[in-house]
Amino acid sequence: MDVIKGVQFYLNKIVQEVTGMKVLLVDSETTPIISIVITQSQLLAKEVYLIDRVDNKSREKMKHLKCIVFVRPSPESVQALVEEFRDPSYGDYYLYFSNAIKKSSLERLAEADEYECVREVQEYFADFLAVNSDLFSLNITSPANPLFIENSSTWDSRTFSRVTEGLLSVLLALKKKPLIRYARTSSLAKKLAAEVAYQIQQEGPLFDFRRTDTPPILLILDRRNDPVTPLLQQWTYQAMVHELFGITNGRVDMSSIGESRPELREIVLSPETDPFYKNNMYLNLGDLGANIKSYVDEYQSKHKSSMNIESIADMKKFMEDYPEFRKLSGNVTKHVTLVGELSRRVDKEGLLAASELEQSLAVSENHNSDFKTLQKLLGESRLLDEEKIRLVILYALRYEKSSSNQTVVLVEALRKSGMPEKKLSYIDTILQYAGADVRMDDLFANQDILARTKNVFKGLKGVENVYTQHSPQVVTVLTDFIKGKLKTDNYPFIESGSRDKPQDIIVFMIGGTTFAEAREVQRLNASNPGVRIVLGGTTIHNSVSFLREAHDSVSRWTSKDSASPALSRVKTTRLD
Repeated sequence: MDVIKGVQFYLNKIVQEVTGMKVLLVDSETTPIISIVITQSQLLAKEVYLIDRVDNKSREKMKHLKCIVFVRPSPESVQALVEEFRDPSYGDYYLYFSNAIKKSSLERLAEADEYECVREVQEYFADFLAVNSDLFSLNITSPANPLFIENSSTWDSRTFSRVTEGLLSVLLALKKKPLIRYARTSSLAKKLAAEVAYQIQQEGPLFDFRRTDTPPILLILDRRNDPVTPLLQQWTYQAMVHELFGITNGRVDMSSIGESRPELREIVLSPETDPFYKNNMYLNLGDLGANIKSYVDEYQSKHKSSMNIESIADMKKFMEDYPEFRKLSGNVTKHVTLVGELSRRVDKEGLLAASELEQSLAVSENHNSDFKTLQKLLGESRLLDEEKIRLVILYALRYEKSSSNQTVVLVEALRKSGMPEKKLSYIDTILQYAGADVRMDDLFANQDILARTKNVFKGLKGVENVYTQHSPQVVTVLTDFIKGKLKTDNYPFIESGSRDKPQDIIVFMIGGTTFAEAREVQRLNASNPGVRIVLGGTTIHNSVSFLREAHDSVSRWTSKDSASPALSRVKTTRLD
């Protein structure tokens, strides 16, 4: 199961089926789907000489060229095609839709094709971003595509349709007809599971794949059952870049750091076209720096340079002094620049001390120590407001039901220090969005005596360092699943079930997954031969996007269960 190869298979078929020189028209949603898995030079090799947007009304007429159209069958793209066919810019048109197109839309296109220039219409199911070989995203985020409407149990109907279509597209690209399980306490997961099962039944012939001895499983989870993972500072390359800069459709915007070289103002990160990134994206910052140093040392030895390189800063100076190195190894140059900026921000923003407390709050229960450390860090001038808010949120989640809870005291301290009210509101937002009363599992293992005893020893086995103690909840779920121990009471089947240990598992996270979870899935795949896991979500979050989505969601809830602030309902004890 490789989602990148699944999308590449469709795209290669599209450009190879139409021979000769051609134009490729795309829309806003298929542009990133293509760009993340295939390069312009690869398209050029297949005689695609021009790529343009279907809604660009100022395109030059080139009747001698054939035109491939790869778009979502959305109302906007269908309307753009209707207008295109009224005054065609090209000779022949070959239409490929990334998902199923409605009969009414096809009829509109047929009526508009007065010049009879459409030669072919196909549905090729590539309606998702293939980020890593085992990670996909539907690229659905709020406020443009809100998950909820009215309350915490009701899907926004437009988003629900989009998610259903996207998930069906993933299953078709992977050629899987799965049994479906879902998180019992999530009404969103239950409704999505039921709808996907219904659509699979309705689209019978499309899902007529060769049967396997062990049926594949689609497991639908809810982000609200683990709000901790997207709030933590990350230390592995891919996850850390996303947390500190953001990776949008495989690109990192570096313009904010004042980078003067135009080729480094936007950096492309793709495991398909960047071998260094593919080999290092799951490494922590220390190991990554050592690998880059080895590469630079190798170049030095070949070119007899005697410059002593001991740090990332030394590497950057070396490249400035040896511009030919930049030309020969521009790919590694961008990584030296990126890692150098990551290192600078870690030091400037005091992220090591903050991360150590984050991990403590995530994996262990030590209220007095946590509270004192947190009070000290809130007075630390190097810490950004966003980091301070995250720390208080993690504290509030950990000690939400504790009689020692001092969240109100911490909020008041932040308010007195000048923290804007909008930022303070995120603390209450997360408690409403994913507090203890919302979550299914005992996330912090602190709800009963047995769980607390286990929690004392949690994180001691195989921990690399104090900054990577936390393990996402999805790891526990998948480990139990692989062993055949995942309880059907908590994760029921939507229809018929199977007692077989699964081999192919597609995990879908409503509310977004993370690169930290993607790394754990990669580890599970590597350590469990015969088991293949693919992880996906409505989006891929960092802490900023997660807080934004939670805030937008809670602001839409108008039901009585979320009318009163969560902070007024937590146990609190003021210190005299």
